[in-house]
Amino acid sequence: MKFTLSWLKDHLETEATLEEIVEKLTAVGLEVEEVEDKGKILAPYKVAYVISTEQHPNADRLRVCMVDIGEGAPIQVVCGAPNARTGMKSVFAGPGTYIPGKDITLGVGSIRGIESKGMLCSGAELELSEDHDGILDLPADAPVGEPYASYAGLDDPVIDVGLTPNRPDCTSIYGIARDLAAAGLGKLKTPEIKPVAGAFKSPVSVALEFADENKHLCPAFGLRYVRGVKNIASPEWMQRRLRAIGLRPINALVDITNYMTFDQGRPLHVFDAKKVKGNLTVRLAREGEEVVALDQKTYQLQPTNVVIADEKEVESIGGIMGGEFSGCDENTTDVLIESALWDPYNIAQSGRKLGIVSDARYRFERGVDPAFCISGLELATKLVLEFCGGEPSEVILEGAIPQPKKVIDFPWAEVKRLTTLDLPVAEMKAVLEKLGFPVEGQGDVVKVSVPSWRPDIDGKADIVEEIVRIAGLDQIAPAPLPRLEAVVPKAILTPIQKRTRQAKRDLATRGLVEAVTWSFISREEAKLFGGGDEKLALANPIAAELSDMRPSLLPGLLKAAQRNADRGIPNVAIFEVGQVFLSDEPDGQKIFATAVRRGLAKAEALGRTWRGNEPVDAFDAKADAVGMLAALGVPVAGLQIVPGGPAWFHPGRSATLQFGPKVVVGAFGEIHPKIARALDLKGPHVAFEINLSALPPQKAKPTKAKAKLALSDLQPLSRDFAFVVDQSVAAQDIVRAVTSADRQLISAIDIFDVYEGTGLPEGKKSVAVSVTLQPMEKTLTDVEIEAVATKIVEEVGKKTGATLR
Repeated sequence: MKFTLSWLKDHLETEATLEEIVEKLTAVGLEVEEVEDKGKILAPYKVAYVISTEQHPNADRLRVCMVDIGEGAPIQVVCGAPNARTGMKSVFAGPGTYIPGKDITLGVGSIRGIESKGMLCSGAELELSEDHDGILDLPADAPVGEPYASYAGLDDPVIDVGLTPNRPDCTSIYGIARDLAAAGLGKLKTPEIKPVAGAFKSPVSVALEFADENKHLCPAFGLRYVRGVKNIASPEWMQRRLRAIGLRPINALVDITNYMTFDQGRPLHVFDAKKVKGNLTVRLAREGEEVVALDQKTYQLQPTNVVIADEKEVESIGGIMGGEFSGCDENTTDVLIESALWDPYNIAQSGRKLGIVSDARYRFERGVDPAFCISGLELATKLVLEFCGGEPSEVILEGAIPQPKKVIDFPWAEVKRLTTLDLPVAEMKAVLEKLGFPVEGQGDVVKVSVPSWRPDIDGKADIVEEIVRIAGLDQIAPAPLPRLEAVVPKAILTPIQKRTRQAKRDLATRGLVEAVTWSFISREEAKLFGGGDEKLALANPIAAELSDMRPSLLPGLLKAAQRNADRGIPNVAIFEVGQVFLSDEPDGQKIFATAVRRGLAKAEALGRTWRGNEPVDAFDAKADAVGMLAALGVPVAGLQIVPGGPAWFHPGRSATLQFGPKVVVGAFGEIHPKIARALDLKGPHVAFEINLSALPPQKAKPTKAKAKLALSDLQPLSRDFAFVVDQSVAAQDIVRAVTSADRQLISAIDIFDVYEGTGLPEGKKSVAVSVTLQPMEKTLTDVEIEAVATKIVEEVGKKTGATLR
């Protein structure tokens, strides 16, 4: 919401400075986002008179000008503008002046051998227009030596306020002035709006054609016919204000409606009456109807859109945007001024579906003041007659103006109860009445009437908020939270939150860098990773390539890794812990931990090392996954690693992680070549995905104390075994069989060799393991060692069919 300081002072009688106004606006909840003060930027620029112009001796397109700036001797300026001439008045900038349009600071220079002590400026150089072709040509009566900003009315600061959706009253400059006046920054000006007498009955009528259940879509519609207008340019002061807030002046009739929208928060529309065929009807759009709006776009209307139509076609989208064909131009002589009320929900819905963002929609979907409907029409009529002349008709009002009467029983003590702020009753009452809230009653509980322009006020807490924000939130003394004595606080984090934090911490310690990627991906990418369901498509995506909720974290991470490689960082190890969306059901959102390694980004070192330059493989991803699970306290001894994984992994270089066929927790492996081609990935990429939401819960421990650290003083020993087994037997099965032989003595098992080929029967392989025995109580004898070895061979043979090689 933008407005100029002078515009604000039309409604607020105040001596406050710009800085005080800006500070107070933010203090009462109207956060100031920006203040644009062109008066400061343009302060060094002056109105100048060109005494003479002579051809530059060394350049055909340059002239040497002598310029009078209202003080001292004339100044010599070299100028290349084609319109520079003797006797004209323009804008002068001297040495040391910053030129915003060129982002330079002037100095005394020599141009083709001729000294130049400044420049004559164009509109583009001052960022006032797009005109680069010539210098500003000012009227003959422009006062020489006067600051250009004050002469041109550009010394009026523009304040930009960020409004929250619950403050429709402050979509008007008058409403903002009311808040400032209530906060003690001045006096609110409230001139009486007198009705304009109608000279005749309107030849055009309006009808509201809605079924009973839809009458709320347009509860009231005001209309007035004005004939004999002359649609000239609006006054310069109005044009200047509209330009300051980013609106382009068009003509008096259009400018009046734009001015009313910002000044009073009352959107209006003006039809060219001679272009309207017959009477007007306000109704729901019919199937197949369309309208060319004022933005010159054609909109296909839907049966939920409310329209204003004549007897031939649709002329306007009610409360959102008028139609081009009935718009006013320089030939307009008779007009229809419309001031109506529209349903906020329907306006918001229609605006979103049609993709129209307009100043009218912005206000109607928040809720305009219903009581100002006809007053706004009267004020607009007054401005039309003042600027364009003409003769008005009597006002037509179809429907009825709603009379919302909301009264809240308010105990004054509620302010202290909710905020600890102890204010005098007289002060609180004064604040409410200045904001337009009438207060009735004298006791501890009074009746507060909610004004028609505040649809956001529902209960006592809202009244407290109004009092406190005007009185000043800074008056509330800070206070610590009460200390809970002799109470052990309960755990705050849920198990999944704890796992999320622990997973991030562990993956970071493994040398992976955390990444945060978009939760949205393209439809094509979603289909590659098991998604693409229509139910997970966004209704209004911010970009075509961000159209669907992600079914996996992999697309974002893989593309991030490749982008790093494209920028000269080929060895990338990144991870993300975040949400994926498997369905639109309540339990369809899951928390996954996913990591990607690329190039030579192995766990032990990133890039080339003296020990070798092996690229990453599926076992690097497996180590990351299993290591993270162990850090989370998951019993990895019972984890099953089943060859093969989801379709986006290489079928021969991937595996699924599960605790039985019904508890699949993730997968790891090398990315499938077809996925790499689809995402334009180059080089090896390996990854893992773990569904943190599917991990088995940790077993409750009788105590949170850590178990006693048991270290043995005895020497460990190792024995090697080579087993001949069928090629179909997994090495993991052999490891499990070895472990079951003696869970007390066996402390580590390592596979150090796998052999297939000459010397072994067909269909067989040799798997060699090193078994570490760690005695805890006494040194093992040869007999005891041999007994354990025998049991290992027996267990492996029984469970896998292996024989000792």
